[in-house]
Amino acid sequence: MLKDRGSPELVSALSECRGAFIGVAAMSCLVNILYLTGSFFMLEVYDRVIPSRSIPTLVGLSILALVLYGFQGVLEAIRSRVLARVGAAVDEALSARVFDIVVRAPLKGAMPGDGLLPLRDLDQVRGFLSGTGPSAFFDLPWMPVYLVICFLFHPLIGVAALVGAGVLAAFTLLTDRATRAHSKDATSHGLRRNGLAEAGRRNAEVLAAMGMQGRVGARWAAANADYMQAQQSVSDGGGFYGAASKVFRMALQSGTLALGAYLVINGQASAGIIIASSILVSRALAPAELVIANWKGFVQARQSWSRLSDLLARIPAVGQPHALPAPTQSVSVEGISVAPPGTPRIVVQDVTFALRAGQGLGVIGPSASGKSTMVRALVGVWPAMRGKVRLDGAALDQWSSADLGPHIGFLPQEVELFGGTVAENIARFEPNASSEAIIAAARAAGVHELILRLTDGYDTRIGESGAGLSAGQRQRIGLARALYRDPFLVVLDEPNANLDSEGENALTQAILGVRQRGGICVVVAHRPSALAAVDLVLMMAEGRAQAFGPKDEVFKRVLRPAPAAVPGEAARPPSLDGAPRGAGPVSLQEKSA
Repeated sequence: MLKDRGSPELVSALSECRGAFIGVAAMSCLVNILYLTGSFFMLEVYDRVIPSRSIPTLVGLSILALVLYGFQGVLEAIRSRVLARVGAAVDEALSARVFDIVVRAPLKGAMPGDGLLPLRDLDQVRGFLSGTGPSAFFDLPWMPVYLVICFLFHPLIGVAALVGAGVLAAFTLLTDRATRAHSKDATSHGLRRNGLAEAGRRNAEVLAAMGMQGRVGARWAAANADYMQAQQSVSDGGGFYGAASKVFRMALQSGTLALGAYLVINGQASAGIIIASSILVSRALAPAELVIANWKGFVQARQSWSRLSDLLARIPAVGQPHALPAPTQSVSVEGISVAPPGTPRIVVQDVTFALRAGQGLGVIGPSASGKSTMVRALVGVWPAMRGKVRLDGAALDQWSSADLGPHIGFLPQEVELFGGTVAENIARFEPNASSEAIIAAARAAGVHELILRLTDGYDTRIGESGAGLSAGQRQRIGLARALYRDPFLVVLDEPNANLDSEGENALTQAILGVRQRGGICVVVAHRPSALAAVDLVLMMAEGRAQAFGPKDEVFKRVLRPAPAAVPGEAARPPSLDGAPRGAGPVSLQEKSA
């Protein structure tokens, strides 16, 4: 069913359930044998009990039939429970890997419109494996057995059953043809619809403040209409052939009754054949009808399986490299060129610099000069297309994320906190994190007193994305998270964007604290106040390093004088966004010694 096309990981997950599938096949064998109970019971009643008028025979046959029906019910219940556990086992084997894909896909440029689609695909596969669909496929091989028994009853009955099987097979093919393309369209439109809904949820304040909700809502409604239209086409196609197959089977069952009566009238069969053959033909065609009824779920599971296979192949599991000692000496950037994931456009080109323990680097430059892209490569979030970033001589790709994470502190421009307590967010959700380490990180970020003023202090629960906190509070708690357990390399991207003067003073002390304990701090900033505690500056423009060296030397070349103050207005601070004066890039690295 699903195993024919799939990544090795998916096939392996199913292979682990081989024993369960063998057990299901064995139970299906017994269940399908027991399905003959009704046919042979009616045959014996009409051919033996009624002619002989024997009550003991009727009672004996009834008891035997009830016992067999009981065994059949027990086996079907066990089969259903086994299949449910097969679905759970496949989910358990793949869920961690699929979550890894959901988290890593945006960093590889492989994220679909709906970021949670891989999880939904896994749910779809698990739901199909746990439902009645696999049972129908396990029952299908028994159709020939029933057809043979129909031929043993009488060749005409066998021919009727065979024709019915052929018609239902045609219905199955037509169902697949009618639903496959529409099911793909429904998935595509669903991705767009869910993406718009998620974007609206994230930007609810903007939509409300600027009256955009109606227009964005109209776009969502159009996407939703396309999705519903595709879903309706899938349901119409599958429903039509499902209903047609059901009506055909009922008509065939009645036709079999008429055929049996004809044979009895002509003395070619016994009276019991009338009912027994009708039941048997109905049972022979039931698996095909059940397959048609479950075809929509099968098509969706097959498409989910295919998408998961593609993602697992495009984003392979990360191996566990050899453990390296904690970095303590240097960070070197060797001619890196970086492009955002999924795009061919290089944003950062041939940037080279080196930092030693205890140094602080400020990265400045105009908007879209590649500053944020460069620091994402510096912490390993975006891989470099060319060049290397090294910690104590070891390239970042020689570390696993779990091993490198404790040595990196990163504060992105848009601070995202997770649902949980303030303490859990600062501790990076580390199990059994010590209170001392959490408070030390908060003190290093200058946010300890602020946290104590919250409703429940460090135990204050915050909502998703830091709901309930101001932008400045989120930024300062994010700084504490970056400083948790004293990482060697701390990278802060626009860390003072939402800070007041108290927050900026705390930021300066935090940067000094990193340097004094022998760490390295890299700060991206547009405002000079964020760079008060650094000693080196890297000037970037158009994706290239234009100047690198001691802060005062670089500032002399790149700072534009503040514009003259308008009477009655406060003087504006000098800008860090100007390009260096003079032609060509400037290197001041030799003066830093």
